Amino acid sequence: MSFVHLHYHSEYSLLDGAIRVEDLIRKAKEFQMPAVALTDHGNLYGAVPFYQAGAKSGIKPIVGCELYVAPGSMTDKNASSGKEAAFHLTVLAANEVGYKNLVKLVTAAHLEGFYYKPRVDKEMLARHSEGLIALSGCLKGEVNSLLTAGNFQGAQDVASGYRDLFGKDRFFIELHDHGIDAELRAMPELVRIARALDLGLVAANDVHFLERSHHEAHDVMICIGTASMVMDEKRMRYVPELYFKSAEEMRALFSELPEACDNTLAIAERCEFKMEFGVPKYPAYEPPGGKTREAYLRELCYAGLRVRYGARADSDAVLLTRLEYELGVIEKTGFVSYFLIVWDFIDYAKQRGIPVGPGRGSAAGSVIAYVLGITDIDPLRFGLIFERFLNPERISPPDIDVDFCMERRGEVIEYVRQKYGERAVSQIITFGTLGAKSVVRDVGRVLGWSYSDGDRIARMIPAELNITLNGTDEKDSKTGEITHKPGAIDKSPELKAAIENEPAVRQLWDYATLLEGLSRNTGIHAAGVVIGDRALDEFIPLCRGKENEVVTQYAMGPLTDLGMLKMDFLGLRTLTVMNEAVRLIHKKHPDFDLARIPDDDQEAFALYTRGETLGIFQMESGGITGFCKNFAISNIDDIIALAALYRPGPMQFIPEFIERKKGIKKIEYIH
Repeated sequence: MSFVHLHYHSEYSLLDGAIRVEDLIRKAKEFQMPAVALTDHGNLYGAVPFYQAGAKSGIKPIVGCELYVAPGSMTDKNASSGKEAAFHLTVLAANEVGYKNLVKLVTAAHLEGFYYKPRVDKEMLARHSEGLIALSGCLKGEVNSLLTAGNFQGAQDVASGYRDLFGKDRFFIELHDHGIDAELRAMPELVRIARALDLGLVAANDVHFLERSHHEAHDVMICIGTASMVMDEKRMRYVPELYFKSAEEMRALFSELPEACDNTLAIAERCEFKMEFGVPKYPAYEPPGGKTREAYLRELCYAGLRVRYGARADSDAVLLTRLEYELGVIEKTGFVSYFLIVWDFIDYAKQRGIPVGPGRGSAAGSVIAYVLGITDIDPLRFGLIFERFLNPERISPPDIDVDFCMERRGEVIEYVRQKYGERAVSQIITFGTLGAKSVVRDVGRVLGWSYSDGDRIARMIPAELNITLNGTDEKDSKTGEITHKPGAIDKSPELKAAIENEPAVRQLWDYATLLEGLSRNTGIHAAGVVIGDRALDEFIPLCRGKENEVVTQYAMGPLTDLGMLKMDFLGLRTLTVMNEAVRLIHKKHPDFDLARIPDDDQEAFALYTRGETLGIFQMESGGITGFCKNFAISNIDDIIALAALYRPGPMQFIPEFIERKKGIKKIEYIH
């Protein structure tokens, strides 16, 4: 007989759950479970990666949430409500309507009901209960709280109210047995309530870590999250039973109530929500004068063609063929609105004198982007390839990153927000993680180590980008061959010796390697903005950032997978400085125009060769300044080459490139 866990906290229950979604799905598959549910505390941060991991592995992913329900109105935020004035309620999306309602509930909890925790109330639940299956929750659920207080009738009345709210077939009494006295005392009374109200029973484990042996590492993580020490006697503690148990273990635990385990399978069978990926949810740009979007884009392109290329716009066959080809691809792939939206907010910025960058990334390979003024680099002159940006053979959403003056970037975002709707535009969440060095220091601190002792071990970790503690095993997608990417323990003999010879370091290392990489906090993407064709909470849950701004609960990758329009509005200080420089120049030279600066000025190139690159975008670090001197830059192609080479990977070949450029070494061509 099988079983389905319907109460699980992933790493996205920040510093409370210690399970990566991929590991959870792998364990569910190992236990031959048909499905598993995600119910993080008050959020849906992990819903998309959880769903994707489950669907890929053949385990049905059930999207849910452990909601916080206010005892009264969710808008009541006075001090008398108390810090813990919210009851837990486990809620699962049974279908598309249920998912949309869950998104609405979680969004409202964060944007309207937040008081210490994101809260909803029963009035909000009643408005958005369709398509949802609810379980009465853990000891912190309202039913259990009343039973613990000795109020059986009150508990039964609350359960009756939830039955009326969700319907008899969509509200279940949730049973837990983690060996906690309060749970054992409540269980017979919960069964009585279920029998009296004709409600189903559901067995659950409040899963917070994957294996029983992970309990101590999870305990350390709780200390990190609560800023307490492991040896503190009065701190928060979890029992060791909150691990992902097998079907056999759960059936043995609830052997006297087999129906409670059977109902987990029945509920999983009823949950049929399928997440939709790859379908664009871009806003439809509305052209003026009743024109079609396709016709308006063509009109703008041909007008821009004459501005950029002059007489060539009427007679250059190569140019016209390239433009028509790109227009055809954009129309065929359905990205006309995308280009019009980007053109529109860049045009808005330029009309108001807000400095805009010349373009970056693969978008510079598009003639359309050039003639629309989205970029200022002629792709034909530099031989740039359109297919790097948008390939009809492998269609993926275009991605145009736009630089704005740092001081006035907010004006452009506000314009977009006003044009498409306050709730249709949002900034994007990011997740900070327990990195290799930081997790070692954090674990050392909560174990009672002095800062210097923890720092001693952290300093043994090589200062490499994205280094991990134990290394990672990577599988080749073509051959299936697994290779080990070395970690800190492989690269630092000093660290390895400390782990092998010092028991305290070994203990710290064991905890740190289990916790490394888990999400620890949220932030806001420096540039990312998402734009929807309607209020975003029709598709995705929202929350608030530290400055009270509205932020998506899904990160950049999941938003792209869901088909949301994601833009990078980068704030660039260089543009702010250049704008101020131009303002000062205009006092003596009013005709000065940045766009007319020649790109073959030898005096400008001499600055690079002398190493006078302070303030030059991407060219002012000590390392690249040294290469500028050796490079002997004499044209813009040299700058392009150096900027392309100065990054991890090709950087090691710069000296050899310089030797060949100067004729010291012979250039050998493969073809």
